[in-house]
Amino acid sequence: MTQQYLSVTALTRYIKYKFEQDPYLERVFLTGELSNFRARPNAHQYFSIKDANAKISAVMFKGAYAKLKFEPKEGMKVLVIGRITLYEATGQYQITIEHMEPDGVGALYQAFEEMKEKLSKEGLFNAPKKPLVKFPKRIAVITSPSGAVIRDIMTTVKRRYPIAELVIFPTLVQGTKAAQNIVANIQKADDIGNFDTMIVARGGGSIEDLWPFNEEIVARAIFAAKTPIISSVGHETDITIADFVADVRAATPTAAAELSVPNLTDELLKIREKEHQLMKAFRTLLRHKKERLHKSQDSYIFRQPQRLYESLEIKLDSISQRFNQQMTATIQKQEQQLSELTQRLQLVNPSQEVEQSQQQLNFLKERLMRSMILKLDKSKMELAKGMQALDMLSPLNIMKRGYGYVTDESGIIHSAQQLSEHQEITINFTDGKALAEVKSIEYIKE
Repeated sequence: MTQQYLSVTALTRYIKYKFEQDPYLERVFLTGELSNFRARPNAHQYFSIKDANAKISAVMFKGAYAKLKFEPKEGMKVLVIGRITLYEATGQYQITIEHMEPDGVGALYQAFEEMKEKLSKEGLFNAPKKPLVKFPKRIAVITSPSGAVIRDIMTTVKRRYPIAELVIFPTLVQGTKAAQNIVANIQKADDIGNFDTMIVARGGGSIEDLWPFNEEIVARAIFAAKTPIISSVGHETDITIADFVADVRAATPTAAAELSVPNLTDELLKIREKEHQLMKAFRTLLRHKKERLHKSQDSYIFRQPQRLYESLEIKLDSISQRFNQQMTATIQKQEQQLSELTQRLQLVNPSQEVEQSQQQLNFLKERLMRSMILKLDKSKMELAKGMQALDMLSPLNIMKRGYGYVTDESGIIHSAQQLSEHQEITINFTDGKALAEVKSIEYIKE
């Protein structure tokens, strides 16, 4: 029987067909760790997903990658959803990822990045930092009372600056209640108010162990504290939110202790050097002052002090002479101006103008009085005419000739149509009124 040999392409296409038709491979839920991940901007992403015993190639097209809400990193544990495909060119099977989210430590890393971005936008990271006190008297240490961290801090401070007082605030640095305890002790130390520096410290550990120092309440407590805070959490490569918010970050607890206090031996040496420099400068200054004193004592001013005033006396005489000359010239000029003004005043004597103005004023007064009398007489005549005209139009004059007017409760009766039989009416005369009753009504036909 003759065997039929397949080409590699045909075999690969057959296997690919099997993969694509398998219902179990159309939607695969996979968990693992990112490997060989190098982010390529605005492009498809090629990497691997592995666990302890196996590894699978993965591809994520740029459209699906752009929808991610976090930034994938090498070694991050992830949960992915995708389909199994075969890449014909190499005959290698792979997973085409449609959705990916962090898992385990990856979820914490995403939360860390989100919190970092949130607080950074609020300005907690870039706010002005409080300077450390160079020579602190009291230092508050927020850390666990047991372990190498507190021993390193105590040993370093005692070695470098033994006159500083360390006050330990026993604190939970791990677990679900750690964040609240850290915040409480930071606020307690800050409320006491007599600490120059505060150290918040913890030893190394996993991201889960260090997580209390990534909590928002801890970051805000550090930011709100009035006391300068040094953060020393984890190893040198570990970075927490507390490190970004603190005034100073130290890589290790020993480094935190070194940053919080100066080296007393070095400071004493500096003081001695300054003392030596001060004494040297003082001696130099004293020598210069003595030289100036000797030079001044040899000056002619002290030997013949009257020479100091000779030039001033000459200058005073010159000034006095100039002053007298100027005063004489000024007085002469003022006298001449006074004489000229006197002559001008005599030429312009106002008495005649005053007399003429007085006469004109008297004449105007007489004209005003005559005009007022004429105006008053004219007004009286006009008033009399007006009163006469009003008297002629007065209804009282008409009533004196025997006329009257009729009223009822509603007012004046103008027409017989306003009356009714047996209606009570009032007839008004100039000297009184009469009450009457309507017996009958007769209308005048037009």
